Amino acid sequence: MSRREGSAVIRGARIDWSVAGDGPLVIFGHGLTNDRDTMEDAGIFDFAPLVAAGFRLLRFDWRGHGASGGGTDPDEYTWSSLADDFLALIDELQPDEPVIAMGCSMGTGSILTAAVRRPDRFARLVLTAPPTAWQTRAAQGDMYRQLAQIVENGGVQALERAQEMMPPVGIFAELPAALPVRVSPQLLPTVLRGAAEADLPQQEAIRGLPVPTLILSWSGDPGHPVSTGETLHELIPDSEFQVAHSLAQTRAWGEAIVAFLRQGE
Repeated sequence: MSRREGSAVIRGARIDWSVAGDGPLVIFGHGLTNDRDTMEDAGIFDFAPLVAAGFRLLRFDWRGHGASGGGTDPDEYTWSSLADDFLALIDELQPDEPVIAMGCSMGTGSILTAAVRRPDRFARLVLTAPPTAWQTRAAQGDMYRQLAQIVENGGVQALERAQEMMPPVGIFAELPAALPVRVSPQLLPTVLRGAAEADLPQQEAIRGLPVPTLILSWSGDPGHPVSTGETLHELIPDSEFQVAHSLAQTRAWGEAIVAFLRQGE
């Protein structure tokens, strides 16, 4: 599958992306410490069906991740700030039409925040692996602060050793190894501290969001509790909700996403 590369300076940081296929634009934003390809390289997602179905899939690296630049202020890496990045990015890529946006974990939190602010800029949303939020967020934030301290004291290798000592959760028990960290060692503590301060908008701000939304959770992962997906499904009137219980089921999400996007044609 051939790709076309691109980049632009978005709110002071160079954001890097790749595009595959032709047709309606679909933009994918990855999760914390990943890059644009992590989930597909690991065999968790398979987005090839989107390109085969005639969509133009743009995968980008969030600020501070992968090939994109970023600064040293943790506030740059909250979902609120990344939402501003995303709105500026879509104004660069498709200023005159709403976009189809897909997120995973941090990407889901950031893109949903952007959609709450500017629902007119979104045609459809696909929210995969909704992360901890509201009452479940505080403990996750504490963990990110602890991980930031581990990296500062012992480098990324210390973080990787800590990850190896923790039993894999849910579907990730099927993976041969932990997902690689795609943030530079120098920037990683800053990114983690920004994530520690992130949370979804208040539920009343999300309630009634007028954008058709597909919510895709996976089970058995405290960092991405099914309860967040369930609550989003209750809050967003035109939403669909599915839960995967295996990697085979998350790999099949590509087909489910195509079916959902076809509803908008």
